[in-house]
Amino acid sequence: MAFIGAKPTNVPLTSADIQDGTVALADLSATGTKDATTFLRGDNTFAEAGGGVNTPYFYATLSSNQTLSNDTNTKIAFNTASIDSDSAFDGTTFTVPSNKAGRYYIHANIASDFSDIGSDGERALLYIYKNGSGLGIFNDFFINSGYNVLQISNAYSAIIDLSAGDTIELYIYNKDGNASGNAKVSGSSHWFGYKLA
Repeated sequence: MAFIGAKPTNVPLTSADIQDGTVALADLSATGTKDATTFLRGDNTFAEAGGGVNTPYFYATLSSNQTLSNDTNTKIAFNTASIDSDSAFDGTTFTVPSNKAGRYYIHANIASDFSDIGSDGERALLYIYKNGSGLGIFNDFFINSGYNVLQISNAYSAIIDLSAGDTIELYIYNKDGNASGNAKVSGSSHWFGYKLA
């Protein structure tokens, strides 16, 4: 910069030297969506106030029964996502979107249909998988032989800490006592989830 007279003293720039309201959002290095609906966090990222009003959230059902192989863990293929706020659910897998890490509430109610199998003892176990690995059995229901079981319902609710890119899936394990047939996941089954914080 050109100057007249003595060369100015080289001193550091301070916040007092910047006129209020002159730094635009685009000039900040923070990651995330920079707009009027977000705030700048201490970790230099933009986030929605209140967790984005519990977004993302989804609700999924089956439009028809899903046949299951006996004595095998099977991923449940929900083919109807009636609610999917962030397009984060593809029918079988919920993937946490970027900048949506946090604590999530997940709930599922899965009905296993044994009406075509007989009264030889049936078992239904419900699993939740995170990033392709089971977190454990969340509901185990077993009925001894001698009872004509038509349906077993497994339900669970969980609060899970998830990072961006984490995936959540549901698996069901059904076992028929004498392996005479295959159970089904009933079309009345559903699951949903949403971000708490």
